[in-house]
Order: sequence, then C-alpha cells, then structure tokens
Amino acid sequence: MISRRGIEVGNTFKLGTKYSKSLGATVLDEAGNERLLIMGSYGIGITRTAQAAIERFHDDRGIAWPVPIAPALVHLVCVNSGDATLSAAADKLYDELLKAEIEVLYDDRQERTGVKFADADLIGLPYRITVGAKGLASGMWELKARTADASEMVPAAEIIPRLQALAKSQS
Repeated sequence: MISRRGIEVGNTFKLGTKYSKSLGATVLDEAGNERLLIMGSYGIGITRTAQAAIERFHDDRGIAWPVPIAPALVHLVCVNSGDATLSAAADKLYDELLKAEIEVLYDDRQERTGVKFADADLIGLPYRITVGAKGLASGMWELKARTADASEMVPAAEIIPRLQALAKSQS
C-alpha cells in the first residue's frame, strides 16, 4: 500500500433519490416506466484550489504563483515614486501593460525598495518589473521571475513582447 499526502480541491456526492423524490423528478426508462432520477453533485472549490496551489508553490519568501492561476502576471515596482520622472515612466509602462492586456499589480507606494521587493516576493506574482533610475537612463527595465535567483535587464521596447512570450509558454 502506498500512502501519499493530498489536498481535496473537489468532491462528488451520490444523493440517490432523496431530492428527486421530494421534487417528483422522474424519467422514463427504456420500457416506458417512470423512474425517480438518481442524483449526484460535484464541485470544485476555487478557494481550495488557491490554497492547494499556495501549499505546493511557495518558498521561504512567500507564494510563487504559477502563470495559469496567478492573480496577475506582473508586479510593477517603481523604486522611487517620489521622483516625478521615474514615476511618470512607471505610469507609462503600467498603461502600456494594460493596453497589451497584461494583468499587473502596480506598487507606487512611498516605501523603501527592500520593503517593496519583500512584498512582491510574498505576494508571488510570476514576474516583477522594476523601474529604477539606472534602467530609465539606459532604456532598460529590470525583469525578474519570482522563482529565479537573478534578474535581467530588458530593453524597454522588448519588455511587453517578452512578457507575452513568457506567459504563452507557461500557460
């Protein structure tokens, strides 16, 4: 006998004729005789599915949502929302992501970068884009997969096609 740990995300129940009897729900069998319906129910719990995914896809920093069930694809972090130029660049990128139908969570809080990164890891969206002064000056955005150890610099003009390709390849 093999025993493994599992998580119930769905269920089925045989209800028999309990409810069809009270409803008078019948069908004709092959001989033309009336028979009570034999009923059942099934369900898949959306909250149970999310809980199971979190239990399966996490690390010591938080959740690491798989692309197909992530609440959004991208966590956009503006390093210094108090800097008008940087904030405008992040706002523009946010609008471009939305226009490209890429779901995004935009962190424009007045917090330290480390706090924003820690929160991004905790929330666990598949990709984080960081808008910072160095990237803005070079025309590059920092892209980091939630499950990767390192980030990469991606030319601003290529960030949306790159995300679209990543999302498509992991769906």
